[in-house]
Amino acid sequence: MPDLAAIVGTAQYRPQRRQEAPAMFALDQVADLAGLAMADAGLAPSQIDGLAVTSVGFGEVRMFVPAMVGEYLGLKLNYGEVVDLGGACAVGMAWRAAAAIELGLCNAVLCVIQARPNPTDPQAPPPSPLARRLGATSAFYGAPEAEFDVPYGHVAQNTGYAMIAQRYAAVHGYDSRALAKIAADQRTNACANPEAMFHGQPITVDDVLASRMIADPLHLLEIVMPVTGGAAFIVARKDIERTGRHRPALIRGFGEYIQCKSPSYADDMLLTPIGPASRRAFSMAGRTPADMDMAQVYDCYTITVMLTLEDAGFCEKGQGARFVREHDLTYKGDFPLNTHGGQLSFGQAGMAGGMSQLVEAVRQIQGRCGERQVKRHDLAYVSGTGGVMSEQGALVLEGMA
Repeated sequence: MPDLAAIVGTAQYRPQRRQEAPAMFALDQVADLAGLAMADAGLAPSQIDGLAVTSVGFGEVRMFVPAMVGEYLGLKLNYGEVVDLGGACAVGMAWRAAAAIELGLCNAVLCVIQARPNPTDPQAPPPSPLARRLGATSAFYGAPEAEFDVPYGHVAQNTGYAMIAQRYAAVHGYDSRALAKIAADQRTNACANPEAMFHGQPITVDDVLASRMIADPLHLLEIVMPVTGGAAFIVARKDIERTGRHRPALIRGFGEYIQCKSPSYADDMLLTPIGPASRRAFSMAGRTPADMDMAQVYDCYTITVMLTLEDAGFCEKGQGARFVREHDLTYKGDFPLNTHGGQLSFGQAGMAGGMSQLVEAVRQIQGRCGERQVKRHDLAYVSGTGGVMSEQGALVLEGMA
């Protein structure tokens, strides 16, 4: 892939519990995050001519979201995109923006996901059906999951990922201490990140295993904590005139793969979409997993991390637990993983959750991470996951020389 496109600026809200977060209209959140990201990049609004958003979280508009956001921000756009990939949105936005720049459609793309609560509408319709409130994303009339999954209790993410974990145990065995080590090592990273939700609250492997069982074999501390937040980043031509002094993170390779909506319909639940997505990303970048200085892996659950490490090629299939046991996953270790704490300890701000991995990768490449800064920080692998291993994407980022 030509190296025209780079991530040049980032912005991220500190995660907060919902009851503590200020209510803001989505358009105001987007405007605030956009301003912060532009300032970080050293770009003026007049230089932004592309926009990538999601349609989730907008109380003000249901259609024509890029037009509404562009109008509100005063942007004139040559490229507008709505990305609907759940936790893979950030990775998906990054490569779509890079592709648009490579094609000459635009020069600088604002990618933003807001995830703070909107002000309450006193005339809002009644709450959605019970199955929807329990977390089933396809509980509506006519959806296959509404007919075949939801009536049997297969709703939300906990049950889906627990089912995958149980299948893994049946095929490869299950090392609960290795899975717990992922959460404990990432908490060490969070304790070096003042912005993390669980900063200053270290945990051990035994703490993880002693936490309440939520969906066998997943314990409470192996599952993300939902928070509010939001983030933005700007992908631009690497040679665009800007006043920012931060090192650009070139988008060297990317991949995306979508296999199903519900894991019930996966051909093999243990062969995840991150496999083909990562192989394409590494091939495009001309790199291998062994070349990476860090991995920022989408971590809604500990089992998600282990499967990603296997299928992305960091270790062989079925050897994920051994890999975790044999490596120090902290920012000080030989395999820095989710150096901001990951979503497990930084917090998962809805669809903006995957943004935290990308923002961390860019800031590590730029050498801006303070205590948790890794020594080698030229190459980063970033993954995103939507649904229950339904859709996944991968990026290879490299710091510009």
